[in-house]
Amino acid sequence: MPREVLPALAAGAVPAVAAAPPMRLRLAGAGRFGSARRPQVAWAGLDGDVVPLTALADRLAELARGLGLAVEDRPFRPHLTLGRWPPRQPADGTLTDRLAGYRGPAWPVGEVLLLESRLGSGPSYERHQAYSIGAAL
Repeated sequence: MPREVLPALAAGAVPAVAAAPPMRLRLAGAGRFGSARRPQVAWAGLDGDVVPLTALADRLAELARGLGLAVEDRPFRPHLTLGRWPPRQPADGTLTDRLAGYRGPAWPVGEVLLLESRLGSGPSYERHQAYSIGAAL
């Protein structure tokens, strides 16, 4: 992301997040991106107030597009990334199948963070801004 866009993105996120109602989410199920033979990313699904979460993601994606940032052109799939399999290494892509029936406890969503991620051999994340989201349930 170009640094000059960051102030507009941070400011534009204020009303987008403010429009979100209080939410509760929980981890539910799991899966992978990639095939069982060549898995890439292990993820846990999210359950609970995913409709308002998806609406929030849509508002933030529209903000980013309006600022000229690249946004994936596919539906938002709420999930928590658990890890990545190393490329070109033997992997058990069925690992996430063991969590298919998992349903964790619900938690209130208290804030949204604007993070900058740098992937690579040692991924890092820089926190730019935090936004309160509704009153905790």
